[in-house]
Amino acid sequence: MPRFLVAFLVIAAVAVEAQQQRTRDTLPWPTGTFSILAYDSASGEIGGAVQSRVFAVSNGVLWAEAGPAGGIVARQAIVDVSYGPQALALLRRGLSAEQVVKQVLADDPDPRPQDWTKEGRQFAVIDAKGNVFAHTGAKATEWAGHKSCAAPNVCTAQGNILAGPAVVDSMISAFERTTGRLHLRLVAALEAGQRAGGDKRGQQSAALLVVNVKKGCGIWLNNDVILRLQVDDSPEPIKELRRLAEHPSAQRRNRAC
Repeated sequence: MPRFLVAFLVIAAVAVEAQQQRTRDTLPWPTGTFSILAYDSASGEIGGAVQSRVFAVSNGVLWAEAGPAGGIVARQAIVDVSYGPQALALLRRGLSAEQVVKQVLADDPDPRPQDWTKEGRQFAVIDAKGNVFAHTGAKATEWAGHKSCAAPNVCTAQGNILAGPAVVDSMISAFERTTGRLHLRLVAALEAGQRAGGDKRGQQSAALLVVNVKKGCGIWLNNDVILRLQVDDSPEPIKELRRLAEHPSAQRRNRAC
């Protein structure tokens, strides 16, 4: 092949790749994620844990509020971060987990149906009374789905861009058979989900958040957060989350709670 033709083909290939990269940079980021929310009626703790192949997943998936009108929220997949504050506001008004999910979805104007449709969103809520409700949109990137725990456990696991349904199944099974503090049970669920294949794209970040149905159950004065942990960028974020969750400081309790 003539050298000028080889050079032309190389230049053309570089140009195509540059254009593809510009296109990728202008499109919404993929948000494959798996998470679990749970309520421990014995301790009154409500918490959630999440792992994703995106940087700093802690930035917006988990939202929680302590108190008898609080709860915990996971919003993921085709993400609208406003779902978190909206859900907490509706919980404060006394709506149940199911009512919250349905109301927020109904109020979503779906401003970008062409590339960021509400039909692809995933949304789960547990309220302070232990009610659970989850939603997976029909256009969430496969594999996507959710599953809830059977009584006496209260939990819901959900994910998208996963290796398959075994991910959420394994998370539920691990949570149900694990004993001890809620935050350690949540980490065990993430570990099981990862062993089952996890996010098809791999690992990068993880986070955990725990509050209580009582106010002020954090260690410091006027602190509602019992535990907030995050790993923003790691080849093994769940392993690092486990290390943090087992740290002696993470085991402290507020005696009033």
